Amino acid sequence: MVYSKIIDGFGEIQLRELDLEKDALLLHGWVTMPYAHYWGMQKSTIEEVYKEYEALSQSADHKAFVGMYRNQPIFLMEKYKASENEIAKYYDCSEGDYGMHVLVAPLKRKIPHFTWYIFTTILEYFFSDITIQRIVVEPDVNNDKIHVLNKKAGFRYHSEIQLPHKKAALAFCDRISYNKALVQISNSEEIEEKKINHLEAKIWKKSE
Repeated sequence: MVYSKIIDGFGEIQLRELDLEKDALLLHGWVTMPYAHYWGMQKSTIEEVYKEYEALSQSADHKAFVGMYRNQPIFLMEKYKASENEIAKYYDCSEGDYGMHVLVAPLKRKIPHFTWYIFTTILEYFFSDITIQRIVVEPDVNNDKIHVLNKKAGFRYHSEIQLPHKKAALAFCDRISYNKALVQISNSEEIEEKKINHLEAKIWKKSE
């Protein structure tokens, strides 16, 4: 295990390094499902998936991890050093920039805030490393769900770029932006809670 986060009312999410011998079949099942089309591996064989991640395992600057919850794998995350990646060609890259790719496992039942819990765990794992100053992401411009999640977490969108395999939205998040986003979320929740409490008090008063 390389990192863990305990979330009130939910439990512990753990992050471990990818174990290809154990995880290859699982990953193949995830990346070839229709919902994972932005991952770009839908037609890949299990052998191709294995080779792809075997190459990553040999890189010092691009690593893969699996997130665990209640001893079950729930997401795949790739972490890469931006200066050693093709993304460095498209903006003024800093030494402390690191990128990520995230693929959440298909759920058998809906769990409130599940993706948000995963996302915050990943961001806090990144920011636990003092050498990482900023997280860069380059999702497909049409991936609306991840744009909503990114903006909620404090990512600031910079520009659209044409990568070899997709048109991407380039966005960045540092510790300050992430912490500000958490404060805004907390404040919004407090305001909403006060509204609910006020409404309940009015209903209770009417019923007296």
